[in-house]
Amino acid sequence: MTAPGTAATGRRTVPDGSTARTARGSWIGLLGSAVNAVAGFALVTVVTHGLGAAAAGSVFTGVAVFTIASNALKLGADTGLVRFVAMDRTATGGRRTGVLLRAAAWPALVAASAAMVALLVLPSAARALLPGLPGHEAVLVLRMFAVFLPLTTVTLVALGAARGYGTVLPFVGTEQIGKPLLRVVLAVPLVVWAPSVLSLSAAWLLPSLAGAVIAWVSLRRLRRGDAPRVADRAGERALVREFWSFSGPRAISSVFDITAVWIGVVLLSLLAGSRDAGVYTAVSRLITAGTLLQLAVRLAVAPQISGLLGSGRTGEARGLHRLSTRWITLFSLPLFVLMAVFPRTVMSLFGGGFPAGAAALVVLCGANAVNVMVGNAQTVILMAGRSSWNLAVAGLAFAVQVGCGLVLIPSAGVLGAAVSWGLAIVVDNLASALLVRYRLGFRTVDRGYAGAVAAGVLPAAVLGLAARGWLGDSVPGVALGCVAAAVVYAAVLWRFRAALGVNDFVGTVGRRG
Repeated sequence: MTAPGTAATGRRTVPDGSTARTARGSWIGLLGSAVNAVAGFALVTVVTHGLGAAAAGSVFTGVAVFTIASNALKLGADTGLVRFVAMDRTATGGRRTGVLLRAAAWPALVAASAAMVALLVLPSAARALLPGLPGHEAVLVLRMFAVFLPLTTVTLVALGAARGYGTVLPFVGTEQIGKPLLRVVLAVPLVVWAPSVLSLSAAWLLPSLAGAVIAWVSLRRLRRGDAPRVADRAGERALVREFWSFSGPRAISSVFDITAVWIGVVLLSLLAGSRDAGVYTAVSRLITAGTLLQLAVRLAVAPQISGLLGSGRTGEARGLHRLSTRWITLFSLPLFVLMAVFPRTVMSLFGGGFPAGAAALVVLCGANAVNVMVGNAQTVILMAGRSSWNLAVAGLAFAVQVGCGLVLIPSAGVLGAAVSWGLAIVVDNLASALLVRYRLGFRTVDRGYAGAVAAGVLPAAVLGLAARGWLGDSVPGVALGCVAAAVVYAAVLWRFRAALGVNDFVGTVGRRG
């Protein structure tokens, strides 16, 4: 009997088409995630060492506001395009993709342009968000971010459409490789010769120009294979209504999702000061790095699940979700365990003063262990068309985060921000997991899943704690713990590679089809 999502071929077990495409997309996403993580660490390190925690906090507060705004102003259209383009290609060969693109892009462009104008004419917002800067400099920084809003917002919409074609290459090439690397390339000489909040904010923004060009050229190439449009005004109007009935709730929930990552930076800047905001940015960068494999798998699995559900192949969709959750759990948990065991040494990578965020890092590692063990439950909910469920869960989690943050941050600073975000992560993921299991019938826990959790936690926890007990939370302790855990972990993966789903994950590398 073969595992879900696989097909027997003699004595070998190879992934079926959906699993193979997901695994290949995950490998591409994993490459992009690795580059993004390295570039992100490099950028945060360069900025914090060049400006110090306080001024760096001002840069990252601007980044936080920009990221929240651009993701909110796409109005959920990128996720809508992932789902509807994938379904349209299955049903009609892409005859209605042009209609979907126009329906998605124009409202996002109008909304982002209106927000840009508002930020340009309201200098008081800049002074409130960036209290650590002189008034005129704060206004100039925020206006510079505002000018890039429409371009970045529409680019994100275009990348969502490209994902609907079943490829993650445009997204990975633009958002995870091209822009992060360009930001570092621009920031390094600026830190040496012209370090300032304004110049380093510009270094973060300018790569958006190249990203927009790459995104739209990629989308035009993908559309060459679309079937010719057949005029059907009534059908197209119904399609647009259906698109926005899905994307509307997703527009709001996406605001909650992206704001959850950055709201701690903004609240710390407002309630505790730029220095705490800078430390928290470093903590959140580490946490984001730990979830990059999950993002890679999500990028690949979303259009596959949408296509399978749209064609009535629910059993295959469930098997794909179960297998992909095993991958995420197996390969992500060890990183969170090791960061939690050696938090002060990990935080010291960012410079003096940053080990103060060690307790916050431990809290968020625990919360994100829950996150990765749930897998991409939120993606399943969305690709099943239940965007209103996603909105309700995301809204509840966001309310928990903001409510707790307002209470905890004034007294506990960075740790308070971490506790509030951690609680929100747990609420979001447990609620989503329950909906996926009991309303959609997607079972996650089985013997392979339990094995993946044990393999992900035990070597890192046991050997990491032993190394810390001997050498302390120090560089030698980290080195010994990581090497020892890696050796045992690799041995476990090799011995139980079939049961853990490792064969399905690595077996598509170098194979076409």
